[in-house]
Amino acid sequence: MTKQDVVITGIGLVSSLGEGPDAHWSVLSQPGATPVVDETAFAPYPVHPLPALTLDSQIPKKGDQRQMEPWQRLGTYAAGLAIDQAGARGLVSDMHLIVAAGGGERDVAVDEAMATAYCAVPAEEAGRALNEMLATELRPTLFLAQLSNLLAGNISIVHGVTGSSRTFMGEEAAAADAVRIAAARLAEGRGGIALVGGAYASQRWDLVLLYGAGHALWRGPFAPVSARDGTGGFVGGALGAFLVLETAEHAAARGATPLARLAGVATDAMHARAGTSAATAAALWQKLGAPAGGLGVLSGMTGVAEARGEEDAFLAGLDAAAVRRTGSLLGHGVEASFPANVALGALALSRGGFFPAMDPADAGDGPVERILVTGFGQWRGEALALLERVA
Repeated sequence: MTKQDVVITGIGLVSSLGEGPDAHWSVLSQPGATPVVDETAFAPYPVHPLPALTLDSQIPKKGDQRQMEPWQRLGTYAAGLAIDQAGARGLVSDMHLIVAAGGGERDVAVDEAMATAYCAVPAEEAGRALNEMLATELRPTLFLAQLSNLLAGNISIVHGVTGSSRTFMGEEAAAADAVRIAAARLAEGRGGIALVGGAYASQRWDLVLLYGAGHALWRGPFAPVSARDGTGGFVGGALGAFLVLETAEHAAARGATPLARLAGVATDAMHARAGTSAATAAALWQKLGAPAGGLGVLSGMTGVAEARGEEDAFLAGLDAAAVRRTGSLLGHGVEASFPANVALGALALSRGGFFPAMDPADAGDGPVERILVTGFGQWRGEALALLERVA
């Protein structure tokens, strides 16, 4: 069976820089763009905060807004922006939905109380004490209101997207696989249109506890991705990013204008394997055909030193006309970063240009005809997407 071309016809993007394609192009297409950073609310960890949103424009019912957590509102809002840009409100009943999602917000007070009590328990009684605390302090009814697939559910309720629905968990790798599988299903003829993406609310103490305990966050004054010394770390960025994907035939039949062609997505979710992340990414690049000439790179580099070093080694082996590290301006949005960078790639190709440097290590200003999106995650989350200009 001949595979069909897949194109991007709509992007919904919300970040600390604003909302929508016009706002992001206005900021990112100008040299010297500066990040929006809050260094005090979660000190010593800086974050890129969520901008003010007029939620009523995409989530008209106040009751729907109230029952969602912030990350669900952000994702539902961005999904609506993508549908609107694609002019696909009349197609939602046939639209497939794939969401990359993290966990619901935790009760920080309960977590702190449990951690404090656990630290005071003798080592030989720690296991029993923890089991008792888990049995008495956790509230299952609350957790049921925070299931990860509720983002997809809310998108279906608010926007009427009622095709097949899938939710992937697994941080950065889940996001890349969501885009890959959505594109693959369309290319194989299993549908004509799909909505795919994710959301990340950076202003959450429970995520600071989670990623801070894992030494994945950057501590101290803000610094660009390439300038985070020592073990480095990421700066959480509020991101909502959704894409409307269609087969080229489906888009042409309804007169939709493609923003870019999604030429391929390659991921590697193996954890027990020989070799480095740089070598894995190089193999994925060959899988995408490694086209030469006019290549721009939008790097999802997080700033975590080990993963950053591996990606730097991979980038050094590319014959790229220009490399841009978007994390220095948008931050890292975990499940939302990969679709956000795909959205930025489609935006640049549709506007006939590329972005000026976003990070001190960014290099090159050659003409760009195709864009490679990278996602290495914090560790072992290698993924690539290749976008091409639509003729």
